[in-house]
Amino acid sequence: MELYPAVDIEGGRVARAQGSLTDPLEALAEFARAGARWIHLVDMDRAYGRTDNHELIEAVLRAARLRVQVGGGLSTESDIDHMFTLGATRVVIGARGAVNSGVVGRLVARHGADRLAVGIDAKAGRVAPRGTGAEMPAIRAQELAERVAELGIRTVIYNEVTRDGMLQGPDIEGAKALTATGAQVIVSGGVGSLDDLRAVKAARLAGACVGRALYDGKFTVAEALACLS
Repeated sequence: MELYPAVDIEGGRVARAQGSLTDPLEALAEFARAGARWIHLVDMDRAYGRTDNHELIEAVLRAARLRVQVGGGLSTESDIDHMFTLGATRVVIGARGAVNSGVVGRLVARHGADRLAVGIDAKAGRVAPRGTGAEMPAIRAQELAERVAELGIRTVIYNEVTRDGMLQGPDIEGAKALTATGAQVIVSGGVGSLDDLRAVKAARLAGACVGRALYDGKFTVAEALACLS
């Protein structure tokens, strides 16, 4: 199981962070010093349909000496291709892009399945992407996961949006259900304690994205890595 410390950029700073960690580059450096192997980098403003933080995303990708998984409203081929140009290790296709089988198929053919993931933000089992954008058909999380798995996607990042930032535990059962597609499932949203991470590991999920719990000092990256080893 992999730990993905989250660097969510909103308004030019790291969302929910305090002190020096409000600077995305400082957060990146701190997580790298602590031994993280990945970070989960998200442009929250883009995800919500506001102005993007392109220059900061680029700066983080250029500076990173660890693997970076990038997401946040990335639904077009050109945007996803560009993230790879900037140095992303893995790019997360947003749900609005993932419902287009042609887009997903071409991206898999061009970049390979290991370098792509699909982000599924869900509410009560239904896909509920953040913000505004292209019209989104009504679809259940399970159905979307099945569709993209058939197109070659091997990694899904699942977030029950009502738990995001609440520190009350991720939706492990919802995430585990998606593993029936054969995909590796990373759960996001709600991790608030080391016990939550232990539960994710016990469920045999592929990983967990953790943001607020780290910034609020609920535990450190080093403690999380030790817990998962």
